[in-house]
Amino acid sequence: MAEKKAALFDQLARVGKALGNGKRLELIDLLTQAERSVEHLAAASGMGLTTVSAHLQTLKQAGLVTTRREGQKIHYSLAGNDVAALYRLTRDTAAAHLADVERAAADYLGDTPDQVSRDELLAGIERGEYTILDVRPVEEYAAGHLPGAINIPIDQLPDRLGEIPGDATIVAYCRGPYCVFAHDAVELLAGSGRNARRLEDGLPEWRSAGLPTATAAVGSAG
Repeated sequence: MAEKKAALFDQLARVGKALGNGKRLELIDLLTQAERSVEHLAAASGMGLTTVSAHLQTLKQAGLVTTRREGQKIHYSLAGNDVAALYRLTRDTAAAHLADVERAAADYLGDTPDQVSRDELLAGIERGEYTILDVRPVEEYAAGHLPGAINIPIDQLPDRLGEIPGDATIVAYCRGPYCVFAHDAVELLAGSGRNARRLEDGLPEWRSAGLPTATAAVGSAG
């Protein structure tokens, strides 16, 4: 009986072992945005193709991701909304109990700009106070975004500032609380004389709260 019990807990531990690597958590974080190919994940994470493939196989063996083949490309997605919820719980538990997380986040993100909560943003949208700016890549915006948000990827923002009304209060958002894109966008917008704030988290948290999202064809994003 003891051996059977141990075997059961060993199976449960497969998920924990798969999550026990920072690079794999980063890949899960990217997959909370949208289905991605190995090539896209490698480019977004800065890892090599071989490394990304190896980490994805570990996640797949633990049942955390699934695959879809399209021609010669293999696309990965999370196995379910529960995987995204497990990732957020892991992330938030670490932040709540490990002071090193806050220090590492500060080192990575820099100074925290003025933030807007989801409730505040919803109220402001009803009053017509905010222009919502999604600074994620086009493919992520197309897969899901806040209704009414305009998409200008962060690497295009310096050249496209003219597309944003100069008298608007802009709320920028990206992948989540530890995504630097919105931080950079607020800094750039403020430097151009615009009133800019960032959403306190990102699209995955908005979606998990049961709030509405919209999708778009890739060619129509932006």
